[in-house]
Amino acid sequence: MKVRKQCEEAYSKASQMLGLINRTIQFKNPKVLLPLYKSTVRLHLEYCSAVWCPQYVKDKYLLERVQHRFSGMFSELKSLPYEQQLNKLGLWTLEQRHNRADLLEIFKSIKGLTAVSWSHFCIRVKNRTTRGHNWKIMKKNSSCDLRYDFFSQRSVNCWNNLTQDEVNLPSINSFKNHLEKCKRWKMDFFMD
Repeated sequence: MKVRKQCEEAYSKASQMLGLINRTIQFKNPKVLLPLYKSTVRLHLEYCSAVWCPQYVKDKYLLERVQHRFSGMFSELKSLPYEQQLNKLGLWTLEQRHNRADLLEIFKSIKGLTAVSWSHFCIRVKNRTTRGHNWKIMKKNSSCDLRYDFFSQRSVNCWNNLTQDEVNLPSINSFKNHLEKCKRWKMDFFMD
């Protein structure tokens, strides 16, 4: 049930694509390379991440190395710390993107935009509290630590920290835009 092999395969494919981009494109301009990176490299790092999201720090670091290599391809950004490089490029860390993808899946499931009902993954909290929203999700008890890394468990805290207005947004695009704003407002909102 560990995803180390999946992380290594994703890293290998993404690293090969990044190497191909680095070798074939001489003019290293972010306006040219950023769309290319998003469409050919990052998709390997995020494909079905709701299922195989990395659990261990070493796996997260392995995947993040690809994006770190990409941000280091630009000579004007090399002297900056990694987080500032990502801000200049308008990118999220891969961990933030995985957590964002989990929130989007929960939102789509609750709004009925997926074939799978939300009740297959989570249990809605019955009692109505005055804090938060009325779509709070309960974590299932588990006797082993492995279950805490499942999609239905790892995204619960972040989802429950949303407000009623955030959960009631009318469309998936408005929810995505709001998550983009949350990244700027709330420090470490998307971090585990």
